[in-house]
Amino acid sequence: MRHIDSYKKLRTLSAMLIGEIPQTMAAFGELHSSAVATGSLDTKTKELIALSIAITVRCNDSIDFHVHDALNAGASRQEVLETIEVAILMGGSPAMVYGCKALEALNQFEQEQDLPL
Repeated sequence: MRHIDSYKKLRTLSAMLIGEIPQTMAAFGELHSSAVATGSLDTKTKELIALSIAITVRCNDSIDFHVHDALNAGASRQEVLETIEVAILMGGSPAMVYGCKALEALNQFEQEQDLPL
């Protein structure tokens, strides 16, 4: 699985959905921007939290999206790995399986090195 391709495909499909349901997607975009904006927690921390949730709810595309965005927000490899640890703590064996997917995504995005996409 190429996580980079999955990330790009999700962005393309999201753009298509914006064309079909612009009001809802605009509201969702505002929610996303507001939720990850720096406040008491910085964007990097919020993206790592989102990644942990994506792992525990077993959402492949969200894993790709939030690994990418966590790295783009300045997360280190070790911070992503520790996020995977916490997800496994909270989600057990299924989270371990999806943690493996997050590790694979991390490795691929680190190799790509052109995060801003």
